[in-house]
Amino acid sequence: MQIDVIETTGLGDRSYLVSAEGVAAVIDPQRDIDRVLALAEKRGVRIAVVLETHLHNDYLTGGLELARAVGARYVVPAGDSVAYERVPAADGDVLEAGPLRLRVLHTPGHTHHHVSYVLADASGAVQAVFTGGSMLYGSTGRTDLVGPEHTDELTHAQYRSVRRLADELPAGTPVFPTHGFGSFCSATPTSGDSSTVGEQLRVNPALTQDEQTFVDQLIAGLTAIPAWYSHMGPGNAAGPAPVDLSAPRPVDPAELAERLAAGEWVVDLRTRTAFAAGHLPGALNFELAIANFVTYVGWLVPWGAPLTLIGETEQQVAEARRELVRIGIDRLAGAAIGSPEELAAGRDLAAYPVSDFAGLATAMAADPELAVVDARRADERAGGGVRGSRHIPIHELVDRVDEVPDGDVWVYCGSGYRASIAASLLARTGRRPVLVNGSYGDPDTGAAAVGLHDDSTTR
Repeated sequence: MQIDVIETTGLGDRSYLVSAEGVAAVIDPQRDIDRVLALAEKRGVRIAVVLETHLHNDYLTGGLELARAVGARYVVPAGDSVAYERVPAADGDVLEAGPLRLRVLHTPGHTHHHVSYVLADASGAVQAVFTGGSMLYGSTGRTDLVGPEHTDELTHAQYRSVRRLADELPAGTPVFPTHGFGSFCSATPTSGDSSTVGEQLRVNPALTQDEQTFVDQLIAGLTAIPAWYSHMGPGNAAGPAPVDLSAPRPVDPAELAERLAAGEWVVDLRTRTAFAAGHLPGALNFELAIANFVTYVGWLVPWGAPLTLIGETEQQVAEARRELVRIGIDRLAGAAIGSPEELAAGRDLAAYPVSDFAGLATAMAADPELAVVDARRADERAGGGVRGSRHIPIHELVDRVDEVPDGDVWVYCGSGYRASIAASLLARTGRRPVLVNGSYGDPDTGAAAVGLHDDSTTR
């Protein structure tokens, strides 16, 4: 048997193509199904069945379109109410595709109806388990996405589901989760690139803690939910429309200027340092080269708001479009391609300084009242921050921008990525940001290294 991993690093997820003797099964495919089709063609296999472990909350599935495109059976957990024909997957069912045998285990926790699929060969020997958002590598899927009123119940269910997997499967069984590679669907950070049930017995909190300790610690550690998540479950239940990866409508410099003047969301895809050195006034910097691009566009841009991209090349825009359709941002207002100078058409560019934590330390020594904004999440801030800094998580900045003083303001985060978004948002309001481009926790150049870390910071 061949198990191919299809990485979607921008969302921290994995899909899988399992094949043997010319027949294949696909588990939890992303919406851009051309990647799956190309891989199946490369392997010379026919996709006979497409399976979902759950109705996803962090992306729109490609499963429905893929199944229709290749004439495969489409398998969705039996308890989920959906608006399309599917094969319901109930506990104990065995789905066959050529020599592949996939046994359904009901493993609620991430959602009420979540299932895992145990892969066996024709002889019945277990080959792997696909765990979706149940057993992850050193963690589990978060349990608060269905609604806060269900979190406690689902957290207890998650504990029992992971234990069921460990009890019923051989220790050597390879584990293939969908989430846990940077996904916000993970309850806590995961570790490692592969694992087995036996290894999880030693490291997974659901298997090393008693039930109440696990429940209390998981719930206490849950972080903010990205804004676009609220649209994914309903979209997957309704059935996503076929994916459209065509090029956005071209936007010329004059139209681009009008959109910027109107305060629309115009996203520049260049690196944070290139953007800071010169950009169109009013544009916002969401660096495409970093895996977090789609996370923060989806989190900050109001759902359905007109969105225009600025890219240096058509390829860059095409890559951004692919990332965005995965979470249902289908209708871009357009895209402008070229350098800032070309797109400015004679108008002046804007810019702001870039520094590091050493530079921030020097500036704070010269001006103890210096305005500093920490754009990290609350769970990061709980471990401390730059002394005297004002904590405004990036996903709250638009609504709390009035809390930021006018004039000069330094902005930092954990790496510089979110700070670059924050700096561009602040620049659009007329403030004068300084981007702190560096890792907060770097032992050589981070906040502690230059004497700025304060673990008593709560503001």
